[in-house]
Amino acid sequence: MRHQFPSITRLGIGGVTLLLALTGSALPASASPAAPASGPVRTTVEEQRLDRAAPREILRRSGFDALAPRFARALEGSRGYAQAERAVTRHGSALWRRAVDRAQGRGPVTGDLSRGDDRPLYWARLALSRELRSWEPRFALDDRRRDALLSALETSSRGQDDIRYRGRQVKRVLVTGFDPFTLDRDVRIGNPSGASVLALDGTLVRTATGTARIEAVVFPVRWTDFAEGAVERALAPQLPRLDLFTTVSQGRQGRFDVERTNGAWRGGFADNENLSSTGTVPVTDPASQPQWTSTTLPYRQLAEADTGRFPVYDNTEVTEVPAGATQPVTRPEGPTPGSAARAGGGGDYLSNEIAYRATLLRDRLALPKLPGGHLHTPVLQFGAENSDPATGTVTDPDFERNRSDIVRQVRALVTTAVGAAR
Repeated sequence: MRHQFPSITRLGIGGVTLLLALTGSALPASASPAAPASGPVRTTVEEQRLDRAAPREILRRSGFDALAPRFARALEGSRGYAQAERAVTRHGSALWRRAVDRAQGRGPVTGDLSRGDDRPLYWARLALSRELRSWEPRFALDDRRRDALLSALETSSRGQDDIRYRGRQVKRVLVTGFDPFTLDRDVRIGNPSGASVLALDGTLVRTATGTARIEAVVFPVRWTDFAEGAVERALAPQLPRLDLFTTVSQGRQGRFDVERTNGAWRGGFADNENLSSTGTVPVTDPASQPQWTSTTLPYRQLAEADTGRFPVYDNTEVTEVPAGATQPVTRPEGPTPGSAARAGGGGDYLSNEIAYRATLLRDRLALPKLPGGHLHTPVLQFGAENSDPATGTVTDPDFERNRSDIVRQVRALVTTAVGAAR
């Protein structure tokens, strides 16, 4: 998810203490005596896109259009906050499980969209959040409590409450993906990293060094969530237990990139709320914040292995302001000592930022031997005759084949990385 797209494009007490120190933000608050309700909140920019034709079609053709009305009925039946909280987490988790099962061929087929499509999950989540945001309960619900419910919906429907590792002899792998983005350019768009997450979550793969279980989560394309510590809340409890992790996003056309270096810089490209952010990536303890972090994935092996249709590159390029200078320059072989980041190998958008945050968290948790980094996938393209969003359809054979090929290669790359990592 590079900013030039598409051409480049929430333990025990001690664990909570560490987590809060790393994230600088609290976990979603449990219900407590609240101030008077302030009334429902207006829908978000993302939720407003639900009224467009393509999202409605995607929901209808996947059968996910039935989920928001069921959720609304559950909310209306809630007689207190605790009951509402249970309804939110139940429906959020069910949405995640339904999307994963659909992608992995389990359960009945609903609708005629291909099973591997990531878009029904995205649009159904927004349909649920819109119902929750506009819901007027029969009991007092202030903004803080409503926000806590919205947070619970986010984490449960993104797989973050569903991470389960079983068996001592099985390697533990975590993969992250993203929602679709640049939706005002083409609201039909999907994200192959999100599709990969659905295809991989809970699966076992055989590697050169044994069996690995992959767990997977998906993140929003929103600057604010990242600044509020969404990545650290999700990953801090997991990293010490892992054998490997990789963040994944959509990048350049026709190629995979293993990003060698990540930069502490936001470039300002608009997110899914049409908000921009420019400047140093906001983290806790900025005085100790490095300008650069590095991958510990086996990048050479990934670039050399025959993993699928698309070439895989070991990408070392960054953009920096050299020490003592004022203007940014591009460095094909990585950053120079004392330089200030302006773009990592993965650019200066949220894909670079999730890689920076995840690898910085790895380093702050003192896990130098944990293999982890970022993988950029090719752009998921529609067929040549279906490229115009004004006249195009929501799917076509080329689109589905491209997505399947990318997802298959992500699986192969993750398998290769686990087998090659020390």
